[in-house]
Amino acid sequence: MTRTAKRLPLLLLAIVALVAGVAGGLQRLGWSVPVAGGLALDHGPLMIAGFLGTLITLERAIALARPWAFVAPVLSGLGALALLAGIPHPLPPLLASAASLLLVVECGLIVAAQAAWFSATMAAGAGCWLIGNLAWLRGQPIPVVVSWWVAFLVLTIAGERLELSRVVQVPRAARSAFVGIAVTLLAGLVLGGLAFPAGARVVGFAFLGFSVWFGRYDVARRTVHQRGLTRFMAVCLLSGYVWLGVAGLLALHAGAMAGGFTYDAVLHAVLVGFVFAMIFGHAPVIFPAVLGIAIPFSPTFYGHLGLLHASLIARILGDLWYVQPLRSWGSLFNALAVLLFFANTVRQVRVGLRQPSAGR
Repeated sequence: MTRTAKRLPLLLLAIVALVAGVAGGLQRLGWSVPVAGGLALDHGPLMIAGFLGTLITLERAIALARPWAFVAPVLSGLGALALLAGIPHPLPPLLASAASLLLVVECGLIVAAQAAWFSATMAAGAGCWLIGNLAWLRGQPIPVVVSWWVAFLVLTIAGERLELSRVVQVPRAARSAFVGIAVTLLAGLVLGGLAFPAGARVVGFAFLGFSVWFGRYDVARRTVHQRGLTRFMAVCLLSGYVWLGVAGLLALHAGAMAGGFTYDAVLHAVLVGFVFAMIFGHAPVIFPAVLGIAIPFSPTFYGHLGLLHASLIARILGDLWYVQPLRSWGSLFNALAVLLFFANTVRQVRVGLRQPSAGR
């Protein structure tokens, strides 16, 4: 069996969770979608524990290159399927918890083999996912659970960017500042379990800190002046850092109370503006690594990136101005941006299959 044939089912599990999660998100905002009615309640778990958890554990298993590591994306994907099948608590969070425990073990092995600040950051992110999943398993309030899940994504992406930006010489003081920001984020999460608004403000300060830090030290500041895929990736990254800073400012201002429009704005500034900008930017590199299929760059990629950002601006303005139609239409076009991303990616995969040596 080829590498593609082995890994494609796991990637498809992630995509199924993504489609279901997006449909659930549209249901939450009043759109009628032709799917089962319970997806709205499972929007967050499907998107984070299902889609992103499966995608990240698959990427980490490939990097570790050990057969047992692929159990983690299987468990995460099965947890998403359990949600879709309507299997009640505790099976979905139990599967997600097992997947995150394996990810912690994998990250621990990577740190043991290569003790570096990027590997330690990703390990901290894996630990946040495990804590969040265990909180979900215990029936903790969703805002508390989601806070740990969001930290998992932010720290994982931060660690990956540190790893990919090793060519940039970072001053010692800047490294200390990065560690301080990460510790502040973790402290905010702990505080949030006791006093959510205060903890959210501390987390927001950390988000703002990461936004400024990566805006200053990420190699994307240099590569944005190049051409083709390299420039597109840099634009994705830098725009994502802007959204992370927006989330930080909103949380600092309002405390991102559990529930409500401001809470929605903070979450989606991170999960849509930051995380999906990173996905859009890295997909032309990650998908070939996962499946062994080339994805030549096309300027049409700017279409789904631009639509994502424009629709997110509309959604967040709807949150801040309490204009429900603006929120709803913004969310719909967020979903269309993801659909356009897949359409553009599939089209370029077909180009790559016809021209195996095509662009990077």
